[in-house]
Amino acid sequence: MPTQLDQDMDRLITGLTAPGMPFETDTIERHGTQLPVFKNAPPTLAHYFAHFCTEHADLEFLVDGDIRLTFGETFAAARHVAAGLVQRHDVRVGDRVGIAARNSANWIISYMGIILAGGCATLVNGFWTGAEMAYGIKLAECSLVLADSGRAKRLEGEDFGAKLVVIGHDGPPTAENGGAGLSSIWPEHGVGDMTLPDIGPDDMATILYTSGSTGYPKGAVSDHRAVVHGAMSYMSQSAMAKMLLTEQGNEPKDQPCALIAVPLFHVTGEVPLYLQSYGIARKLVLMPKWDAREAMRLMEAEKVSYFVGVPLMSYEIASHPERGDFDLTACKSFAAGGAPRPVEHVTKIKEAFPEGFPLLGYGLTETNGVGCGNFNENYMAKPGSTGKASKPIVEIAILDDDGNHLAQGDVGEVCFRTVANFAEYYKNPEATKAAYTDDGFFRTGDLGYLDEDEYLFIVDRKKDIIIRGGENISCIEVEQEIYAHPDVKECSCFGLDDERFGELPAVVFHVKEGSELTPEALRGFLEGRLAPFKMPTRLWKSDETLPRLGTQKIDKRTVKDAYKNNQTGAV
Repeated sequence: MPTQLDQDMDRLITGLTAPGMPFETDTIERHGTQLPVFKNAPPTLAHYFAHFCTEHADLEFLVDGDIRLTFGETFAAARHVAAGLVQRHDVRVGDRVGIAARNSANWIISYMGIILAGGCATLVNGFWTGAEMAYGIKLAECSLVLADSGRAKRLEGEDFGAKLVVIGHDGPPTAENGGAGLSSIWPEHGVGDMTLPDIGPDDMATILYTSGSTGYPKGAVSDHRAVVHGAMSYMSQSAMAKMLLTEQGNEPKDQPCALIAVPLFHVTGEVPLYLQSYGIARKLVLMPKWDAREAMRLMEAEKVSYFVGVPLMSYEIASHPERGDFDLTACKSFAAGGAPRPVEHVTKIKEAFPEGFPLLGYGLTETNGVGCGNFNENYMAKPGSTGKASKPIVEIAILDDDGNHLAQGDVGEVCFRTVANFAEYYKNPEATKAAYTDDGFFRTGDLGYLDEDEYLFIVDRKKDIIIRGGENISCIEVEQEIYAHPDVKECSCFGLDDERFGELPAVVFHVKEGSELTPEALRGFLEGRLAPFKMPTRLWKSDETLPRLGTQKIDKRTVKDAYKNNQTGAV
């Protein structure tokens, strides 16, 4: 039965999307189906940046250590970067330009500059090894890569087929200091009357990388329309929440403020956290590396009102022994995305912050983070659910393997249909076709069901993926590196439940006859071949051949069941 909060949200979103209202809807045809779109959506991210940075020009936007920039100052710096990309580095419309750097104000300015220059912002995973970054850069056919010194060093000796330009994180970047950390892309002359390139909603805007069951990352391409609608979908939810608080007599008085503690190259950091902030005039506080105590210090100092991270982050704050030393009362929302949140975490967060609420969102790289959300009292009532579809643009279907719609309550593949869905996997038409049904539903690879109130519950994953603290790890990719060792005969990688990270990768391996390979030696072999977050936290050596299914594939479920509680021999 719908709760009072459900009824209020439905009423408010209906009002916000009515004719003449800010989020008025129209339709566009996709896959032979009319999909809802926001009638007043800017046509591209470039227009989106220009509009909101002008509207909020004097408000503070970015706080990064000693760097403090308003919306207007940020946009001015981005225009200089765009001019430099065109003048000095010959970037043209549609060129893929990679960003391989840690979070910083200059990361954000670089992203904006690429978009304003007409390029496609290609977000390289900063946690990858040099070889992994090189693979992703070549996959997207980047012509240029903007890398900070740490990532540039990792790329030394790698073949990635693009021009490398090193950027720094110092600043603020201005004409007076030659762009500071962005001096390598700062224009030699002023921007003058530089006009935006001729781009439209169907042009490529971004490429984000996604781990899949093939073992190698794919480049998920989104056009401008999809990314803008992803941001605006979240804006509509925020507008609804603000109206509800106002009706309850709790209208927010201060400028909204969020802490960026998740990677900007992930969709959770990019769309709902970063890009949405332009539209709601939200200040962003950056921290280069996650540390729960430093997060609380920044939250107190900057009066952070919204926190989002992978589930372990908000849990670490709630359970931190020094939590009482900091005034965190300004923060009313503790959101999570990127991984399931254990039910016990929900209760712990609510107990730690009685004036706030834990929130949960569920979306994917391929949906630009859009999907569904579970809020406030409803989340407390159904902590195992990822919530309801985000109105007005998201439609959820539960389908069987043949694409048939299943009855309410039946478990099947969770599928989303929305204008925010990605366009394609870059130059991979087979994977793109497999990802969509004929009528335009994106297959998430997750198994779930809708309850009687249309709340989504995720129960399992079809894809062979481990989610460690919000980072996707392909089991097949880990296995491929293990099979590179000449003594390994067979292996199986799987995820183990972990209270802090959600899941941790573990491996059982069987060696060739006569081999003396130990778990310690195999771990040493894998160092440098796998990014640290992908390294198995436990390795077991099996003296027996691993169990098989009737198809002769290794029976992963049986292997996992046999070892998940085994502490002996683990490293």
